Amino acid sequence: MIEGVSDGGLGVLLLGLAVGVQHAFEADHIAAVSSLAAPRKSVRRIVAHGAVWGLGHTLTLMAVTGGAIAFGLAISQPLTEWLELLVGVMLVGLGANVIVSMVRKRIHFHRHNHGDGTTHFHAHSHNGEAAPHDPNRHDHRHSRGLPIRAFVVGMMHGMAGSAALLVLTAATVGSAPLGIGYILLFGLGSILGMASLSAIIAVPLAWSARAMTWANNGLLSVIGLTTVILGSYIVNDSLRAIITA
Repeated sequence: MIEGVSDGGLGVLLLGLAVGVQHAFEADHIAAVSSLAAPRKSVRRIVAHGAVWGLGHTLTLMAVTGGAIAFGLAISQPLTEWLELLVGVMLVGLGANVIVSMVRKRIHFHRHNHGDGTTHFHAHSHNGEAAPHDPNRHDHRHSRGLPIRAFVVGMMHGMAGSAALLVLTAATVGSAPLGIGYILLFGLGSILGMASLSAIIAVPLAWSARAMTWANNGLLSVIGLTTVILGSYIVNDSLRAIITA
């Protein structure tokens, strides 16, 4: 048993971790991270995007839900519906971006050799080229640093999910410190869950990039269309709730 934490309290904390992992596998989260990962074929970068999504998600949950527990505040239902509406709009935008980028940027995949002998596959765009395709024009830079867009998308999901988490926490724990610990481990679970999910997503994306461009484009189309459809459903559902409130 952890020092200072009762058996019941430890069970609550472990429950928070498990629920956080499960939370990462919700449909809108899968759609968002799939859309963010779609243009990338490096397993490391895809997993990094998922983990950073989880980080943004966790920080927002800690700030909003933790603050509400500490100060005895509540999150109104109308605010929750507006946040869900924003998430839906965001998903539609992410899915549409995947489709538009695939069509307009003329993306294909090829083997690329670095000066240090490293060989890998990567996506390459010939958007705007008027001349016939030159296979030697494959200069590119590898992205570095924090994936800001994944971080922001995770924060948006965290805000939208804060009300539900606050209700779940209030029904599970009996004290503010234990509630904060529950939220912290819930957030940690969501980071681990999303990193694991991203590793799963990376397999078909990396395979299709290595197999042939049309297979990858087909996968991107499915990801983009599914994300747009799910986002549209969330927008419609949220608008109906806002109008009838």
